[in-house]
Amino acid sequence: MFLDLAKDPFEGQPQGSDRAWTVLIPFFNERDYLHATIRSLAAQTRPFTLVLVDNGSTDDSAAVAEAACRAHKLDYMLITERVPGKVAALRAGLAWVRTRWVATCDADTVYPPHYLDAAEAILSRPGHVVAGAYFVAPEISDPARVTEAARFLAAARLLPGQCHAGGAGQAFCTRALRAAGGFDAARWNFVLEDHEVIHRVMRKGRMGYSAELWCTPSLRERDRDSIRWTLFERLLYSAAAPIAGDWFFYTYLARRLQRRRLLSNRIRERQYQHIEGPVLVPSHPLL
Repeated sequence: MFLDLAKDPFEGQPQGSDRAWTVLIPFFNERDYLHATIRSLAAQTRPFTLVLVDNGSTDDSAAVAEAACRAHKLDYMLITERVPGKVAALRAGLAWVRTRWVATCDADTVYPPHYLDAAEAILSRPGHVVAGAYFVAPEISDPARVTEAARFLAAARLLPGQCHAGGAGQAFCTRALRAAGGFDAARWNFVLEDHEVIHRVMRKGRMGYSAELWCTPSLRERDRDSIRWTLFERLLYSAAAPIAGDWFFYTYLARRLQRRRLLSNRIRERQYQHIEGPVLVPSHPLL
């Protein structure tokens, strides 16, 4: 079926504990990874609705994603956002979220079955509006994961005013995320959008972590230029985030990233053809 833009596909769905989550996955040419990601999400112990955002893939990623969703009997919707860049894709997906909490996941990351449960435990704490996961290597041993969790949580305690989790491992109170401005390319259309959005959301409440909230990015080769910030920029972020975050992101870092041309669409693995406008495509009916 084709989704009708004039009708809210989530209208009438329960908003309580039986459907409190939306998982948002933007993707671009991720056909080799999407099935494993969706399979891991299908094993979640919390019910959720999956919103997939195809950011102009040319490799049949959308077909792979739909086949995986149908195979695992997931409630999902698939939209296409043709404006290139992860920020634009996340913004398009967020517009369709109708649940209390939303998790942003990456198409090449695997999530343990308790992932949403662990995120919900954090977001249910008084004053918490965002949860962050740490990353572990595939097939990591339990003792090694415990060590990584301890290191991660120690850093979060030492520097509570900054973001310690990447976009593949973030979960939000939807109301707080929207109140902070959501994902907005007009405000920030550079890489490191996962840190910039946390800077705004943390004005609405606290960011929390736990040893139980983790995920596993895939091992893959990259054929793009580096999109990382420099060591000095990271150190300055650590110092400035709690007291001068606006200056750091919108004056200092934005200018530096602009000079290096590190726009959001540079995250893409291949050359991108710019075609304007969001388009809805066929998807499995939502229950």
